[in-house]
Amino acid sequence: MLSIENPTHSASRSVFVLDADEKAPIRDQMNRRQPINLQDYETSEFDRGASRVKELIWLVVKSLFFQFHFPMPSGLRRFLLRLFGARIGVGVIIRSGVNVTYPWRLKIGDYSWIGEDVFILSLAPVNIGSHTCISQRAFLCTGSHDFTKSTFDLVTRPITINSQSWIAANAFIGPGVEVPARTMVGAGQIVSSKTFRDSHADSEPET
Repeated sequence: MLSIENPTHSASRSVFVLDADEKAPIRDQMNRRQPINLQDYETSEFDRGASRVKELIWLVVKSLFFQFHFPMPSGLRRFLLRLFGARIGVGVIIRSGVNVTYPWRLKIGDYSWIGEDVFILSLAPVNIGSHTCISQRAFLCTGSHDFTKSTFDLVTRPITINSQSWIAANAFIGPGVEVPARTMVGAGQIVSSKTFRDSHADSEPET
């Protein structure tokens, strides 16, 4: 089982930080960046994946049945997510306060748990495997911005969290991340798209 618990690199953990050679291109890029002018920011080329009417209806449904902190059956929430295009497996638990931006870009496998106040910013597809726990106030963020451009362009990339993983409370999963199966991301940790790249850390043997 992989475990992401602190921002250091040790033999027993699979957290990776940028070394000096990797930081240099980033510094050069930042030095060449243009001053941001948010007046020029626009998202006309962004595909929401549904009509504005459907999005508006979802905002109303989400406010009443998801973000309202009152116990409701997970079966009702599963039904509503499916109604708006999400692919939700059997036995999925969805707690109060969950915020899903675009349910038509969400897939959750069987018997997974989505805890209180989880934020799934699904500007791009989010795929959560089976028997996976997303704990309270975790943030799955598929969107970012190009800080090197004056127009601060929107950048979106999908997130995949493979089966039998645990994303603990207040963790941040960034755009383009694929979390390997049977991985634990510790509470409050930040996971970028580089965290698991070229990772050959030990995992539990198959049984």
